[in-house]
Amino acid sequence: MMKLRSLAVVAAVLGVTACGGPTDSTGPAAVPPPVDAHQLSGVTLRVGDQKGTSQQELLKASGLLDGLPYRIQWSTFTSGPPMLEAANANAIDVGQVGNTPPIFSAAAQGNIAIVGALRSTVGDVLLVPKGSPITTLADLRGKAIAVAKGSSGNGTLLNALGKAGLKPTDVTISYLQPGDAYAAFSQGSVAAWAVWEPYATQAVQSLGARELVSGADALNGTGLAGGTAFSNGLALQVANRASLTDPGKNSAIQDYVARVGRANVWAQSHVDQWASIYAQQTGIPLDTAKVAVPRLALSPVSIDDGLVGSEQALADTFTSAGLIPGKVAIGEYFDRRYNAAVGAR
Repeated sequence: MMKLRSLAVVAAVLGVTACGGPTDSTGPAAVPPPVDAHQLSGVTLRVGDQKGTSQQELLKASGLLDGLPYRIQWSTFTSGPPMLEAANANAIDVGQVGNTPPIFSAAAQGNIAIVGALRSTVGDVLLVPKGSPITTLADLRGKAIAVAKGSSGNGTLLNALGKAGLKPTDVTISYLQPGDAYAAFSQGSVAAWAVWEPYATQAVQSLGARELVSGADALNGTGLAGGTAFSNGLALQVANRASLTDPGKNSAIQDYVARVGRANVWAQSHVDQWASIYAQQTGIPLDTAKVAVPRLALSPVSIDDGLVGSEQALADTFTSAGLIPGKVAIGEYFDRRYNAAVGAR
């Protein structure tokens, strides 16, 4: 269980040297002097959020927006890639995305740094419609598959295709955001859909969709995954590098990332309460929320070499598929400055 340290202790940690996450193409982001909590009242932290996995609602439900020493300006995005476009453009300071969007941002030499990590107990899901004749991964050959480009589902799909000996050119990939993908899936315009929660549970409950590869199988290499993990189950906190060099924002980002980790720990021990709130805030049925919420549960973890290695393997998958040009050294975009304060507990 992670315990959020006081900002006084957190501030002391900020005095150490950072690792990873370049501020430009020449070196790591500089760590500015720490800022005490009472000095953060003038700081406005611009936070990216995602529809369906709202950090704002989770923090509110867990009480961790109470007594905030800085202000938060929220911006909501449909998925991770557009959120990181905003981070790169310095339109937001920090936001949580899946395991894949930072790879695409790094491939484009984005102005971002990965400053925090959380791990799920499941990965993304590969769905087929009710009554579909598809029963094996090889059956996907020649089929149209929906996925959000550059999303965590995109990585899961590539790994699933690779397991079946298929290349991306052996299928038709329809790059659609979740709302459009749901419509295409329900209308039979695509034969499969790689997606995350709560959309996966919604499709199963409302459309009778079947999990060709479940989230647990994708993470653990079981079922059709056949011993190969299709997902590392990571959610990543990504910051604009310029924000990390600002003393006030750097301290606020550290505090915010720590609060998100603590809120996720709260959610795991208050499943029914969180499911009820989550259903009200997102507009999804309570029955859907009760299934999706435990699958959305995340645990804060430290950024270590093993975690970076799993992201590098995922980046190499995209390179091999020809979806990003050349090799991406994703380790250069990790910044471990917050590990001592917000890592695994």
